[in-house]
Amino acid sequence: MESNLAQLSNELENAIERAASHVVAVHGRAHVSSSGFIFRERVVVTAQHALRREEDIRVTLPNGETVEATLAGSDGGSDIAVLRMENKTPPLPAARAENLRPGQIVLSLGRSRDSGINASMGIISAVSGEWRPWRGGRLESYIRLDLTLFPASAGGPVVTPSGELVGMASPALSRIAPLAVPHSAIDRIVDDILSKGRVARGYLGVGLQPVTIPDRLKQSLGYTAGSAVIVFSVEPGSPAEKSGIVIGDVLLSIAGHDLRSVEELHSVLDSRLIGKTVPLTLSRGGERKDLEITVAERGAQ
Repeated sequence: MESNLAQLSNELENAIERAASHVVAVHGRAHVSSSGFIFRERVVVTAQHALRREEDIRVTLPNGETVEATLAGSDGGSDIAVLRMENKTPPLPAARAENLRPGQIVLSLGRSRDSGINASMGIISAVSGEWRPWRGGRLESYIRLDLTLFPASAGGPVVTPSGELVGMASPALSRIAPLAVPHSAIDRIVDDILSKGRVARGYLGVGLQPVTIPDRLKQSLGYTAGSAVIVFSVEPGSPAEKSGIVIGDVLLSIAGHDLRSVEELHSVLDSRLIGKTVPLTLSRGGERKDLEITVAERGAQ
């Protein structure tokens, strides 16, 4: 038993040592720094919620040097911020998503200017498929962590005992427990931000607010959810206007997704729908109506 524990201790120590050369401290808020990690050459990923300013961001490197970094862009829906800085450190190898299982040991790493590298150990407590956080983003997988995430470690990497990157540690996407934003989501978001300066979002051109659907109306509409969203404005020339949506329409579903809230519509309208013509079901005057709408890109009109 003692030799097994010593072996595990050595493996964890080696994993932290290997990953530590990629972990930085990010100074983008008052009092407490956050963490980040080198995701690509000259690219650092950190937690968006821990950045309280867009300028005067500084990064403490593994060698203790503090340098300036610029904000390339961020995505609040996935809690990702992308920083540019001069560094040629190669990225951490990625853990294979299909190999992640509940019960696996993982390490959350962070760095502070005063104490240097810090780590906590725990397990992956749950893994599932594509998931939409309450902030409105889209993650390719849900990876819940059972470990202590220190305030300064938010935005740091979550790694396996072999030093492979699982994702970025975030306490901001779930009210239950910290999560690891998966490597695949980070890769997609970094691509969008570096190429467009933002994460592409779909756009319909409507102003909406939630509305309750009475039981008697649900039955006649063939709609099972208890709420939907009602249109109170339509922008001229927008996809909504072109598809025939008018003020007072109650939007029930789009592309097969029930629209129980405005947030659910925002979650559905990610980059995969941009440019596509999708089915949309609404209630007009209490009667069901099926339309098609071509989703545009927000900010590209």
